[in-house]
Amino acid sequence: MLDFSIRYLQILKTQLRGLNLTNILDQDEFFHKQILDSINPYLQSDLFKNHVQKRGVVVDVGFGGGFPILPLAKLLPNIKFVGVESKRKKVDAVTLLAKELGLENVKLVHSRIEEFLFDRPSTITLKAVGTAKDYLPCINRTTDDVSVFFYKGPSFLELEGPDLKDLEPEWSYLMNEEIDVPGTQKRFLVSFQAQNVPRGTSKNLVKLSQYL
Repeated sequence: MLDFSIRYLQILKTQLRGLNLTNILDQDEFFHKQILDSINPYLQSDLFKNHVQKRGVVVDVGFGGGFPILPLAKLLPNIKFVGVESKRKKVDAVTLLAKELGLENVKLVHSRIEEFLFDRPSTITLKAVGTAKDYLPCINRTTDDVSVFFYKGPSFLELEGPDLKDLEPEWSYLMNEEIDVPGTQKRFLVSFQAQNVPRGTSKNLVKLSQYL
């Protein structure tokens, strides 16, 4: 992963210079705070690993500069990754990154989560974007074989409130796990599993199945 990290940062500093996809430009810091920070939930959480391997599809919502989707795609070449991002410039930039880094298991979509339909079994990741109580009601689905993993900083409980188990009636709270990333603040992986009643409709929504 170190060679991958070096090449990643090189592209950010050259071909994608000026887009401000990361403010971390030191190689060692980039490796720890962007690459390891992206893959350590998979390396440290048996629950996350099992969900990813069971379904074989990960949807990363709001991937920004390509984190965690691209490092995870490098780590897991046999898993299909779909990224959903509302900012076109970031979609175009990360598409270039994926191509330059040789990641053939990645598809990137210019869309919003409210306009996306999870019509296939999948594991959803959201890193440092919004709160669970804001995002869970926005997830449209036609299957209950969907789980969501929020990767949050140390202040997440202050933002979410203490009662995660009753956050959203159509989602069942699974676990809150602490993730260790050297050189960074404490991280938490907060997970939910969809319940039986599906949300949404296929009408006018972008289907996940289109990208698998």
